[in-house]
Amino acid sequence: MKLLVVGSGGREHAVIRKLKENKEIEKIYCAPGNGGISADAECVDIKATDKENMVKFAKENAIDFCVVTPDDPLALGMVDEMEEAGIPCFGPKANAAIIEASKAFSKDLMKKYGIPTADYETFDNEKDALHYIEEKNTFPIVIKADGLALGKGVLICETLDDAKTALREMMVEHVFGLSGNKVVVEEFMTGKEVSVLAFTDGNVVKPMISSMDHKRAYDNDEGLNTGGMGTIAPSPYYTKEIAETCMETIFLPTVKAMNAEGRTFKGCLYFGLMLTPKGPRVVEYNCRFGDPETQVVLPLLNSDLLTIMKACHDGTLKDVDVVWSEEACACVVEASGGYPVKYEKGFEIHGLDENGQHDGVIVYHAGTKKENGKFYTNGGRVLGITAKGATLQDALDKAYEAVKEIGFDKMHYRTDIGKK
Repeated sequence: MKLLVVGSGGREHAVIRKLKENKEIEKIYCAPGNGGISADAECVDIKATDKENMVKFAKENAIDFCVVTPDDPLALGMVDEMEEAGIPCFGPKANAAIIEASKAFSKDLMKKYGIPTADYETFDNEKDALHYIEEKNTFPIVIKADGLALGKGVLICETLDDAKTALREMMVEHVFGLSGNKVVVEEFMTGKEVSVLAFTDGNVVKPMISSMDHKRAYDNDEGLNTGGMGTIAPSPYYTKEIAETCMETIFLPTVKAMNAEGRTFKGCLYFGLMLTPKGPRVVEYNCRFGDPETQVVLPLLNSDLLTIMKACHDGTLKDVDVVWSEEACACVVEASGGYPVKYEKGFEIHGLDENGQHDGVIVYHAGTKKENGKFYTNGGRVLGITAKGATLQDALDKAYEAVKEIGFDKMHYRTDIGKK
């Protein structure tokens, strides 16, 4: 079999390394890929959002199965066009990817079908949004850009001045582009945050191991929201009882709601959850594997990933056993200094072998390039240093030990992943 994986980050690297375990796969292409991915797949210089050339490449190279992982190409209909060209895909079609592409859509869906989430209102002008916030006068309050914003379009505002600044940046200055033309203003929920990715074929839902992301740039959850500075799996707060509640009140109702709306969702549906005093509630949905959650979840998967992905596409997920390891996994992200705002690129990375790996851990490449056999930084989040262990502490110890030996100039990482 020949596979094409669309994307260029640590998540794609994790997906490719897991897919490679299937001996039936003869070749994996990744478009556009990155320096580290080039050791595990043949990288093709096509932008992830370039539907026309991606489909053309897939047809010309007789691709048997395509995995579309980033949010942008999913929202743009990459899966729709691949399927029309006769190439089966893992990932939702555009009309289902809207569950992430529009926060207003997903909030309205939850309200309509009684899926537990935070109270909210949606606005398409700054004045009305500010008036609502002033009337509420309850802080902190959460303001979300409606559209896709690289995981950074959610701002927690501690004061009215913070809220004014957030609205101005989103709706007037357009720091998130068109994504901020509409905003969702919602109550601030308290509790432990948990991520649960789930395989679904549109009817059956098979959740993956739970995980916990660390979004803020600095230790003690300080600094700006980032795409994620590290993760652990499983989440110690996500008990069997909570998992059962989530399946009954959130997971299955969401898939059924999407069916009822004529938007059947097939692929990986990501549930961002808050375990509140009143029970689990949805913080957000993603229409794809999370990043960096995938980097700690897939290493714990004992079943064949391609078999599961094909079953999601074919509608036969009920017939597939999805088996997980009892181990724990931790990922520490090494980022460029200044991320997520301004940072430099092009620094040589030390501590990696010729395949971009390091003994005792898995190194997932997020923002790297390879030149003359050496690896260089080429993004905000650069590497995900990932380790498995019998306990979470074992996994964290291994990951942080490797972090001391792998690095680059102006590197930044959090020292408290998994501590809380």
